[in-house]
Amino acid sequence: MALIFMYNQVGSLAQGESSAKAACIMEMETGRVLFSCRMHDRLPMASTTKVMTALLAIELGDPDSEVTCSQNAYGVPGTSIYLQAGETLPLREMLLGLMLASGNDAAVAIAEHIGGSTAQFVSLMNERARRIGAVNTHFANPHGLPDDTHYTTAYDLALIAREAMKNDAFRELVSTQRASIPWEGRTYKRQLNNKNKLLSSYAGATGIKTGYTSKAGRCLVFGAMRENMELVGCVLGCGDWFDEAARLMDGCYETYAMTRVLGPTISAGRIAVTEGKKDVVSMCVMGELSVPLSVGESAQVVLDVPKAVRAPVYPGMHLGTARLVAGGQVYGTCEVVAGGRVDSDRITMDVRRIMARWIL
Repeated sequence: MALIFMYNQVGSLAQGESSAKAACIMEMETGRVLFSCRMHDRLPMASTTKVMTALLAIELGDPDSEVTCSQNAYGVPGTSIYLQAGETLPLREMLLGLMLASGNDAAVAIAEHIGGSTAQFVSLMNERARRIGAVNTHFANPHGLPDDTHYTTAYDLALIAREAMKNDAFRELVSTQRASIPWEGRTYKRQLNNKNKLLSSYAGATGIKTGYTSKAGRCLVFGAMRENMELVGCVLGCGDWFDEAARLMDGCYETYAMTRVLGPTISAGRIAVTEGKKDVVSMCVMGELSVPLSVGESAQVVLDVPKAVRAPVYPGMHLGTARLVAGGQVYGTCEVVAGGRVDSDRITMDVRRIMARWIL
């Protein structure tokens, strides 16, 4: 059984046209790609590497643990928060130095703290990338300084960013505009200002990370929440990085709308009941099925349920699953259960209690 929905709105987003060498924008909830430009080309990523560094540190580390700057971390070139060899900071403050000021010294200190060595941490980075599905990404270091074996794609980097933004601690970190952290041996603190100008210039911006080297050019991972739709994306090798990110996100918001296709309060149809007095019951789903749709685009809810069920049938009884399909791709699944009485087409109080338990 398939239920078909269509969205209509005037929109404008020219696919494949970008000032970046490569770009990709996804909708956060479903992971649907809304814009792409050479998104599978392998390119250097500069300090956007630190999205993965920070994610692993948050997932595997204790925010209150003391991170010590080794001689290796002290000597790393490029952007720095000017750690001294032997200086220690709590992991939570080292992460602020990593993501706001893009400290390469902080990246190495964190890598050694979490992985035991930079090499072991890089192995963890590559393993995590594979689990996310970023199969065209290979990390050679935790900071993004040039290396021929250090590369990603716009699609992979958007995947990594989407995974990271599912973590509340990461989300809070990359949305922080300013912070101050201790500076050993000085009477004043380090003042950190987020290099991502979108946080102050783009309404609804959520983060995430800038990056630049002469080889990679300007790279930016970004995100925003507007009109009940959250975006996450990146541009690689993009001279007008902030303007282009804003232009592409504006285009996505103009062209797509987050469409609620099915939910607990919407009937999913009816199913026959055999060997009982009640010969038909309604069906409903145990969650929300939504997807971003563009002009004239349709979405299907495919119900994998039997043609009929045997009595007795009770509210909340498992019947099967529902899959949300758009453009040939599945963007959500949830359970289908027996609902309330057909003659009222309303969900009974018992089913409402069951649904509330599942949803919460």
